[in-house]
Amino acid sequence: MPKNGKVVKRELDDDVTESVKDLLSNEDTCDDSFKKSSLIVNDVREDKDRDIEEGSDSEEERPAWNSKLQYILAQVGFSVGLGNVWRFPYLCQKNGGGAYLVPYLVLLVLIGIPLFFLELAVGQRIRRGSIGVWNYISPRLGGIGFASCVVCFFVALYYNVIIGWSLFYFSQSFQHPLPWHECPLVKNKTTTYVEPECEKSSATTFYWYREALDISDSISESGGLNWKMTVCLLAAWTLVCLAMIKGIQSSGKVMYFSSLFPYVVLICFLVRALLLTGSVDGIRHMFTPKLEIMLEAKVWREAATQVFFALGLGFGGVIAFSSYNKRDNNCHFDAVLVSFINFFTSVLATLVVFAVLGFKANIMNAKCVALNTKRIVGFLGTEISRDLIPQHINFSHVTPEDYQQMTDIIRRVKEDDYPRLGLDPCNIEDELNKAVQGTGLAFIAFTEAMTHFPASPFWSVMFFLMLVNLGLGSMFGTIEGIITPLVDTFKVRKEFLTVGCCCLAFGIGLIFVQRSGNYFVAMFDDYSATLPLLIVVILENIAVAWVYGTDKFFEDLKDMLGFSPFRFYYYMWKYITPLVLLVLLAASAIQLGMTPPSYSAWIQDLAQEKSLSYPGWGLAMCISLVVMAILPVPVVFALRFLNLLDEGAGGLSAVSYRKGRIIKEVVSPDDADDDDASLIRGKSPSEAPSPMPGGSIYRKQSGAGDGDTAPNGRYGIGYLMADAPDTPESDL
Repeated sequence: MPKNGKVVKRELDDDVTESVKDLLSNEDTCDDSFKKSSLIVNDVREDKDRDIEEGSDSEEERPAWNSKLQYILAQVGFSVGLGNVWRFPYLCQKNGGGAYLVPYLVLLVLIGIPLFFLELAVGQRIRRGSIGVWNYISPRLGGIGFASCVVCFFVALYYNVIIGWSLFYFSQSFQHPLPWHECPLVKNKTTTYVEPECEKSSATTFYWYREALDISDSISESGGLNWKMTVCLLAAWTLVCLAMIKGIQSSGKVMYFSSLFPYVVLICFLVRALLLTGSVDGIRHMFTPKLEIMLEAKVWREAATQVFFALGLGFGGVIAFSSYNKRDNNCHFDAVLVSFINFFTSVLATLVVFAVLGFKANIMNAKCVALNTKRIVGFLGTEISRDLIPQHINFSHVTPEDYQQMTDIIRRVKEDDYPRLGLDPCNIEDELNKAVQGTGLAFIAFTEAMTHFPASPFWSVMFFLMLVNLGLGSMFGTIEGIITPLVDTFKVRKEFLTVGCCCLAFGIGLIFVQRSGNYFVAMFDDYSATLPLLIVVILENIAVAWVYGTDKFFEDLKDMLGFSPFRFYYYMWKYITPLVLLVLLAASAIQLGMTPPSYSAWIQDLAQEKSLSYPGWGLAMCISLVVMAILPVPVVFALRFLNLLDEGAGGLSAVSYRKGRIIKEVVSPDDADDDDASLIRGKSPSEAPSPMPGGSIYRKQSGAGDGDTAPNGRYGIGYLMADAPDTPESDL
């Protein structure tokens, strides 16, 4: 007998044994629930391995978030990542300081929020991953979902390597002093001397390139596996696999820690950094706007790119997470909330970074002053007269202001000979203007600053634990963008697919833990995501706004949310956002075309970075990454266009399973048009009220066609007859 739920499960042997009377009596007692019920024909095997109707709207068959907070934390954890900590501060410093926030906010409103809202809405309503969503909206554009999965996989490959690096530094932070505190000494039979490579660079730079990465001089020199990083990569993939193996049931709980802990660390770092000498100099430098830079097109392009990647658009993770929501969830509120939390996090991280860099700049400037003061003392009486030194200056303690005063006097008097003295300017602004991004900020600049912190091991542990959590939060969304669409499309066990995906990714990821692995990370970062993701998001926008139709989409949103979104989104989706994205795509393509592919290699003998061109096979690999990521789009389009793939595949036609056989609904042309025409306009099949009287039963009539569905869009009793044509109706 039917249960008190939205899904009625039945055991079917060779014949249907329940009578019409039984069904009618049940409907009378539970009329509302019965009308919303659907019959799924399957073999029940101890409630395990249940066949689920493809395209089913039954919420019991799909996992759901335990709470709205858990879902918001998952979206925040996915969108807030390492880029907020080490790319946004760099762009802010490079592109006009506080003035950079203006183009960023403008483009967040024009690109970020509308596209984020769009992805949340389609995922929440269709309740499928990226493959199922775009197959449903436009079968010919179904390749968008596969392209998203490919890009997610490429990004996951190298992103988890960065988590591995953070795990390595985290494990090394439980020492006092920190192992990168000073340059190591080399002993031979007669003398002890400082490691030359370290002396030419710095202790933190040497530790990063030589101790952590043990990097080779070029991408062509593999150098074999770095066993320390191999172990860390294995640990990183193990963490991801364990957290994701049960889907959102396991990753959702981890999100409470992985999403919230970084905010605790950032606030603690900000409070601590503000108490350090020179931190105010860094923050003042950050918020000193250089308004003239805002007029440069490059600033707007970089701001648009940062908005684009900050929210995780195009990866499929946003769609995957929202597909586990209730259909009446206010996803517009979610889109605005998560977007501004992301912006707030970027500003908070930038405050922390500039406060710490201000402290570091003061320390480096003090060292510069001390070193050059010794040179001046050495020149006294020979190159420099003592009369040029102001009386109040005490050479045992020379402040930056005293040093500037001395050098200004010496420069005026000895104008022609001044360059020969070799005195450095020692200006704190010069130190702050040394733009550091990416791994250089996290593993070189920040680690150097922390060596000067009181209780430096504690702060180092906190910092790298924060990086691990930021990375894991983004990895969960990235892996969900791969797993959810594949599970929805191919109906495989999520546990097996997750383990298989993580094992495969670890195997391929071994190229990133060679001694030359850092160069491959840079290659994947530059070429596997930028252009492909831009193309994916442009196609998503076009599919909804132009192929499906903005007017119909607005009606669907009104039906789902209970209110009509602001008309602002209509013009954004239809005109402004696609135009801005196309301009951004063209600008990115032009930049890649004008800039020959190259990478920064660490040259051991010189102890410095040098830009090198990729070898022929490296160029081929760069091009292949872009092509492979985009290839699913034209392939699926061609197969659909040539009718080599059934356009109904992927969830457009309902399917019932019975003893391993699939019975497809043959939809009449009018019904097909109606199904294709709207995602949400009508109620979902399981929710649509039946137009028939309460006591009616849908059954196969003599002479009826194959398309006899129940009026609620589900299979009626007639479909139970499909495999039993000889069963008389009286038996029903």
